[in-house]
Amino acid sequence: MYSAKIDEALGKAGAAPGDRISVTKEGERTEGILMPRSSLGDRDCLVVKLNNGYNVGMDFANAKVELVSKAKPAAHKAGGEVAMEKGLPNISILGCGGTIASKVDYKIGAVFPATSPDELLASFPGLKGIANFKAKVLFTLLSGDMAPAHWQVIAKEVAKEIEAGADGVILMHGTDTMGYTAAALSFMLKDLPVPVVMVGAQRSSDRGSSDNSMNLVCAAIAAKSDIAEVMVCMHGSTNDDYCLLHPGTKVRKLHASRRDAFKSVNAKPFAKVDYAAKKLELLRNDFRKKDKKRKLALDEKMNANVGLIYVHPGMKPEFVKKLGEVYEGIVLAGTGLGHIPTNPHGDKLAKPVIDAVKELIAKGIPVAMAPQTLYGRVNMNVYAYGIAGKEAGVIGDYCDWLPETAMVKLMWVLGHTKEMKRVKEEMERNVAGEISDRSVLLE
Repeated sequence: MYSAKIDEALGKAGAAPGDRISVTKEGERTEGILMPRSSLGDRDCLVVKLNNGYNVGMDFANAKVELVSKAKPAAHKAGGEVAMEKGLPNISILGCGGTIASKVDYKIGAVFPATSPDELLASFPGLKGIANFKAKVLFTLLSGDMAPAHWQVIAKEVAKEIEAGADGVILMHGTDTMGYTAAALSFMLKDLPVPVVMVGAQRSSDRGSSDNSMNLVCAAIAAKSDIAEVMVCMHGSTNDDYCLLHPGTKVRKLHASRRDAFKSVNAKPFAKVDYAAKKLELLRNDFRKKDKKRKLALDEKMNANVGLIYVHPGMKPEFVKKLGEVYEGIVLAGTGLGHIPTNPHGDKLAKPVIDAVKELIAKGIPVAMAPQTLYGRVNMNVYAYGIAGKEAGVIGDYCDWLPETAMVKLMWVLGHTKEMKRVKEEMERNVAGEISDRSVLLE
C-alpha cells in the first residue's frame, strides 16, 4: 500500500493501479499508468509507467492527481483448444501452480496464468509446430502448499487426458516440491502408455533470465517422445542450451535458485533435450516405451499420515516416541549408511533413540530408513547402529531411495495395507525405479 496521503488522493480521483492518471507537480504534468507500490519502495513515492515503458517514481509532496481513464479488465480466457494441425501429436498441458505458464500484464505488473492454447502459443511461440495443445488449470497455488490430496487430483486428471487420447501430458508445477509430486505420480500412474512430463521455472516470467520458455518447449519435445515415464524436465546447465529429463523417483532440487537446480540422484537422466535443435538424445534405454494400446492403471490410494524426520545430534527419544501420536508411518533420514543413535558403548552423554524406534514398530507403526547423504544406499549390516536398527525392524536395508521418495512411497503403501509384513515387502520391492538394482559410478 501507498501512504495514507497518497491513498486518500487516489481515492478522491477514483484511481486504482492499472488506471491511466496524470500527476501535476510544480507546474509539470506527467501522464501514465498507475503502478502498484513495490513492497520495498518508499510509501510516499508514486510510481507511474510512462508511454515508453519505463517506470518513474515521484515524491508525492504538493502533487495533484487526476484520473485520465480507467483500465480495461485484463483478457483472461478459460481453457480450450485451437485449430488442430494434421500430423502433429496431441499434448495436454495441466497447470498445477507456479509461474512457468503465466503471462505478465506489464501495464500493472500483474501475472495471470495462461489457460488456453492460444494464450500459451502467444506467451511461448517456441511451442508452435511441436504439437497440438490442450490446456487446463487444476490449481493456482505455490508448490509449498501442495498436499497429498492434490497429488490424487493430478493423477486422476492425467488419467482422464490419457484416456481421452492424449499422446503426452505436461504438468506445469512449482519447483519447490516438484520432486515429491513426481514421485507420487510415479507410484500412482502404473503402466503408463505415454510420457508424463513435469516442468517448472526457477526464474519468473518477468525476468530476463527466466527459464520458463526453454523448459516448457523442451517438455513439449519430451511429451511426444517414446519415453512413457513420469519425468521432470528442467535446465541441464546454467546456459540456455539443453534440458535434462530426470526419473520421477530419482530427482531432487539441489539448489535454491540456479536454473540447473534439478539433478538425478543415484541414477542417470533418461535423456537430454537440445533446445536449439529441438532434438532429444537418449542417455539410457531402460525405460518403458510408449505404447498407446497399453492400458493405464490408476492407483491413487494414499495415506498422507506419514512423517519424514532427519536424524540429528541431540535427537530426543521423547520426541521419537511422540511421533507415534501423530503419524501412522515414519521415514527416518539417517546418517551415514542409515544410522540412528544407539549408544552401543554406553557413553554417559549419548542419548540413544533405538528403544523409542522399537516402541513405534511394536505399536504397528512402520519405520523406514533413507540416507540423508542422498547419494549411496542404506546398508544396516556394517556398524552397530545399523544392525540395531535392522534388528528392531527398520525397513530399507540396501535401498538407495531419496528420503522424500521413501516418504511418498510409504504413504502409497499404507494406502493399501497396514499389515507390517506386507508393508515391509512392498516398501523394499522396486515399484517405479525408486530402488536401483545395482550401484554404478555416475559422473
